[in-house]
Amino acid sequence: MTETPSPSDSPRGKAFVGTSGWAYASWKPLFYPEGTKSAGFLHYYATRLRTLEVNYTFNHLPTEKNIAGWKEATSPDFVFALKASQQITHVRQLRDPATTLPVFFERARPLAERLGPVLFQTPPWLKRDDDRLAMFLAELPGDLRCALEVRDVSWYVNDTYELLRTRKVALVHAEGERAPSPLETVGATAPFAYLRLRKEPGYSDAEVAAWAERLRPLLARGADVYAYFRHDETGANALSAERLRDALA
Repeated sequence: MTETPSPSDSPRGKAFVGTSGWAYASWKPLFYPEGTKSAGFLHYYATRLRTLEVNYTFNHLPTEKNIAGWKEATSPDFVFALKASQQITHVRQLRDPATTLPVFFERARPLAERLGPVLFQTPPWLKRDDDRLAMFLAELPGDLRCALEVRDVSWYVNDTYELLRTRKVALVHAEGERAPSPLETVGATAPFAYLRLRKEPGYSDAEVAAWAERLRPLLARGADVYAYFRHDETGANALSAERLRDALA
């Protein structure tokens, strides 16, 4: 008789912790050493953290040159989470996904194994619309991880969560924003969790430790965790990212 694996036998999830953006000269000298040129920021960043949320792709579709440069500056195990185009989320507001999504994913796929979750952030005025959400989710590619950040409390109901579960899309928890999702939804709609840690002015050691405590059970059950700290003025949040990464190791 074959034994059923216990939860403790399941592979542990992986923690991907970084920041939202990297191209900030003001992070010198706290994170980037003095003398580091802007062209070398990403290469240096990748020596300390192994993932990054790219907000550039919200305003600009990634080009072959962008992706070649990102790959050249990072190691093969580095993971990029891309923020989806505003044409998808803010202009069309999730409508016409059969038209808008292929354009973005065609540009993103050349990242290959370095492409992490794609973040779709709706505008704060967009209220719950189950039909629109269902049609949008149906067009998402099944082979890539996607995460949805909604910013109106009307979305935080079981019907929304069930729709997301059908496509294994993570509901983003954005701490510090106007209407973050309930904490109990973190990791509840997909086999991975996606966090945006954006509280101002930043995170104390105790607050980082509290997040580590919340996230360890997710990792233990086999869920991956992606957590990105806000791009602050000094680079202190990049150091917080290192502390959370180490606490989850």
